[in-house]
Amino acid sequence: MARLVFIGTARFAVPSLCTLADHHEVTGVVTQRDRRAGRGNKLTSTPTKIAAEELTLPVITPTNVNESTSLRQISSWKPDLIIVSAYGQILTQQLLDIPLSGCLNVHASLLPRHRGAAPVAAAILAGDSHTGVTIMKMDAGMDTGPVLSKLEIKIHAQHTTESLTAELSKSGSHLLLQTIPDYLSKKLLPQPQDDALATYSPSLKKSDGKLNFQNSADELERQVRAMHPWPGAFTYRSEQPLKVLEAQATSGKAKPGQVLISSGRIAVGTGKGLLYLKQLQPPGKRPMTAEDYVRGSSDFVGDTLE
Repeated sequence: MARLVFIGTARFAVPSLCTLADHHEVTGVVTQRDRRAGRGNKLTSTPTKIAAEELTLPVITPTNVNESTSLRQISSWKPDLIIVSAYGQILTQQLLDIPLSGCLNVHASLLPRHRGAAPVAAAILAGDSHTGVTIMKMDAGMDTGPVLSKLEIKIHAQHTTESLTAELSKSGSHLLLQTIPDYLSKKLLPQPQDDALATYSPSLKKSDGKLNFQNSADELERQVRAMHPWPGAFTYRSEQPLKVLEAQATSGKAKPGQVLISSGRIAVGTGKGLLYLKQLQPPGKRPMTAEDYVRGSSDFVGDTLE
């Protein structure tokens, strides 16, 4: 049983924290500060903080994990190893050097592909057939450290960033549990990444959800899936945003952006093929099928989306 400090924020990190707490001594948890969120703008704890408190583990929420106060607290927990998962800040070398055995990261891609902040969305957008999780020993770079283990997962046509992230988070927790003993006993040696094969996935922005109907229907379908749940895929109709929650690429031809009925279904023309609109959400309304939207807005068919 190893003494561990866990550093994480997002929901992706929670299965790893819970699994480690069952099998190792987690002496402390570091996560991001509470933030205001939702319609009520309520102060909300991170998923990692909520899980840590349920496990009755000590928690700190520094503004900057690399500041001296945080470093002293983490050092006082005397970790053999630090585990990092979906935290959201870069760790300095001074922090990485605190545990004798270094820091391990659970990353939601098959490194070196899709380094960076949004690897799950990037894999869907790219049309990858597979993705996975990687356990690596951290260095001061952005996901550039040597690899200890990987687990591959098939990307299905129904996967969104939300559903694929949930699957990867569970797989990552199991892989981490298998990897730690072999790493600490030196049965498993870190292997350097091939930087020539590296790709990067920057943080998503609201504008990344904007649909461009000059693109192919296949690309647009992947974009809709990749942008769920945030920032969400959207277009504009009469200068008002219209969210596209679910869509499906199909064959056919129409002017890009033109709304039509094809095989009895609501579709929109693209640069290549048609995009069936399956679920939409107009401003201030609940999600609805495209057919229900047309019932309340009969001039939608024949319109041209921006």
